[in-house]
Amino acid sequence: MVEIKTPEQIAKMRAAGLVVAAMHAACRKAAVPGATTKDLDEVAAKVLADHGAKPNFLGYGGFPGNICTSVNDVVVHGIPNRETVLESGDIISIDAGAIVDGWHGDAAITVFVGEGHAPELHELSRVTEESMWAGIAAMRKGNRLVDVSKAIEGYIRRQPRPASGRYGIIEDYGGHGIGSQMHMDPHLLNYVDRRRGRGPKLVPGMCLAIEPMVSLGTARTHVLEDEWTVKTDDGSWACHWEHSVALTEEGPLVLTAPDGGRAKLAEYGITAAPDPLD
Repeated sequence: MVEIKTPEQIAKMRAAGLVVAAMHAACRKAAVPGATTKDLDEVAAKVLADHGAKPNFLGYGGFPGNICTSVNDVVVHGIPNRETVLESGDIISIDAGAIVDGWHGDAAITVFVGEGHAPELHELSRVTEESMWAGIAAMRKGNRLVDVSKAIEGYIRRQPRPASGRYGIIEDYGGHGIGSQMHMDPHLLNYVDRRRGRGPKLVPGMCLAIEPMVSLGTARTHVLEDEWTVKTDDGSWACHWEHSVALTEEGPLVLTAPDGGRAKLAEYGITAAPDPLD
């Protein structure tokens, strides 16, 4: 069952999304050489407290952090800890979430720590982020879920191959519905699987977390003994970008982007829906 939100509920999700954006802004500043991933978790916890919001990651299925901190070859679900010290040249994906009045926001960014990153890492992050925006631009009334998957995969496949030979679109994890819970139907693949059909129609009131995960190698992953941390099988580094998006009668609204997605959607000739909190 796909949950359809009212405009009032979308406004609450927008409030949660802005808290997530504030968490990312604070964590981006704190992601410097010498910081631990636990330091970032504490920064995120303070932002949540300052906004009177609740974490949706902490305690979810037993997860022990307010955010996921995934460094280098960790794709998703990295657990914040004191032992992982960030170094110049690292990349870290920070997946953050918040609950406001029972409604959820969820988004991820990839941050470059210090200096000395290979150009192909910058290109990996760019490709991953832009594929997310291609998927967001496909979230239009009358399209189907597969059109979002097709836009994400199509963008990645059209890019020049990296020196490693390929971009791996992670297959075991993808986007999802979001609203009164963090993870809801429908599951959103970041590639087209024709066996799954076209999926539901996209209608106003639907909200999706659109989140491509891409590596510089394999699409295959494995979970470590902590039962959370997901790494690439070949040790290739990976990026993760995510936004929560609402489809409204006026078009898409990127709930976790400070500007509601106006600037990036304009590049696709799309006018973002009005911000209900303006």
